[in-house]
Amino acid sequence: MKKILVPVDLSNQSNEAYNVALEWAQMSQGEIVLVHVLAPPSAYTGLAGETIAYDMNFFTQMEADIQKGLQKMKEQAGAVPVMTEVIYGDLVSGIANIIEKKKIDFIIMGTAGATGLTEIFIGSNTEKVVRFASVPVLAVRKSIAIKSIKNILLPSTLELNQHDFIQKLSALQGFLHATLHILLINTPIHFRRDAEANEALQEFIKHYKLSNYKLHFRNYIREEEGIMDFAYTEKMDLIAMATHARKGLAHLFNGSITENVVNHIEAPIWTYCLKR
Repeated sequence: MKKILVPVDLSNQSNEAYNVALEWAQMSQGEIVLVHVLAPPSAYTGLAGETIAYDMNFFTQMEADIQKGLQKMKEQAGAVPVMTEVIYGDLVSGIANIIEKKKIDFIIMGTAGATGLTEIFIGSNTEKVVRFASVPVLAVRKSIAIKSIKNILLPSTLELNQHDFIQKLSALQGFLHATLHILLINTPIHFRRDAEANEALQEFIKHYKLSNYKLHFRNYIREEEGIMDFAYTEKMDLIAMATHARKGLAHLFNGSITENVVNHIEAPIWTYCLKR
């Protein structure tokens, strides 16, 4: 977790994420790559149906302003090594290329969430990155003190085929010296009796050889409701969740619990996309 990518758009949310990344890099003796994804301009149609070329002078000025903003952020880094990149094109594919090119270990990204039709049909940029990134993503709404993260919530269905996810989560837990709170949520659709739930929790711990943990079993109507309520009432510092890279109609109709939580909860969320 030493090579940290921070996608920025010079908004308050990306500035908050950058502050978190600076502390993380200091603690891990790592480095930061600041990246801004810029969509190249294209011609558009006027009111009379005529084709109008984009004002390239305006685009050039916008590029210069972005470079200036990135340089200003770099100057705030102190002793932390910071590289800056401006890439052109689609957000998800652009970040995927940077991950491979720069050998990124970890993404820290700001989010303002998304609601209503925006969430259903577009989603937040952070939600898109969470869904498709090949490395862990930490989504934050505001700057947090990394050293204050001592309780990590892991909502889980207790599957035993997520070794890559659990391995990375265990590395995160060790880095933060935190307690892992494993939460199994009972819903009417996925119901378990107490004895069955306790047996599954114990098998989960043994299978992944976890340590420094606490086990929790709660009843809720919906998983998202249970995760958000537990995180708030039990004062969890961080939520860790796996996500599936759903897309198209499968994403629209099935959704993703992880991505819904990213869009709606205030606590920072660490996510990792399960391998296909």
